[in-house]
Amino acid sequence: MANNSSLASQAVLMYDEWIKAADPRVGDWPLMSSPVPQTMIIASYIYFVTTLGPRIMENRKPFDLKKPMIVYNFSIVGLSLYLIYEFLMSGWANGYSYRCDIVDYSNSPLAIRMAQACWLYYFSKFIEMLDTIFFVLRKKNSQVSFLHVYHHSIMPFTWWFGVKFAAGGLGTFHALLNSTVHVIMYSYYAVAALGPAYQKYLWWKKYMTTIQLIQFVMVTAHIGQFVLMKECSYQFPVFVYVIGLYGLIFLVLFLNFYYHAYTRGKRLPKVQEQNGSGPHKKQQ
Repeated sequence: MANNSSLASQAVLMYDEWIKAADPRVGDWPLMSSPVPQTMIIASYIYFVTTLGPRIMENRKPFDLKKPMIVYNFSIVGLSLYLIYEFLMSGWANGYSYRCDIVDYSNSPLAIRMAQACWLYYFSKFIEMLDTIFFVLRKKNSQVSFLHVYHHSIMPFTWWFGVKFAAGGLGTFHALLNSTVHVIMYSYYAVAALGPAYQKYLWWKKYMTTIQLIQFVMVTAHIGQFVLMKECSYQFPVFVYVIGLYGLIFLVLFLNFYYHAYTRGKRLPKVQEQNGSGPHKKQQ
């Protein structure tokens, strides 16, 4: 018991010491006081989409969610456009060098604007969990792949730490890029959801996975500069390595998908032809 008590005390002390490095500006923002609430949300999401949801829907007819999905997809496009604008105006088109850009922890309007953009991007990851919930409610369980669930779980979890400790700087480039890709992807999903009459406007669906691959190459290349720089005072280098690892993992996973779907298969996968592209965000 004494050893357990000692370990618990040490853990509390380590947490207190660790949390001292957090950004005080975001401490009272929604979900930012502790990682526990978001962890509970993510765990509930994983349980629902992998176990509870399919069990509930097992003997039910799939829901017709065409109209809600159209509204949802166009809403994500609008939100992504807004995020692009905010990331650009708060740094990436307003002073950032695209090299060693450190976090501005001041209370200047520009620094606060960047922090707010980071928080909104983080919160948008919870909204995007609806992708998977739509699959489950429409009994498209084959599309609830490991890659899909992993992506929707790891993004909000890691971004909590990003907002808590480093809301700005070079670590936000991938958020800008990801928002740009989401405008393209969710525009495709929205138009596809409108029905067969609009299929003629989706000639560019074959480029969707290529666009995602380019995204991960650019993320990895940008963040990889940090290793080559002789001097960079970015405050939390650990995030650089996390982002770099994340980019590499998804680059490998998407290359594997691309190989099996296009090179080896010599055709578009059935699920992609019907309405979607890439292994983690298909909406039939």
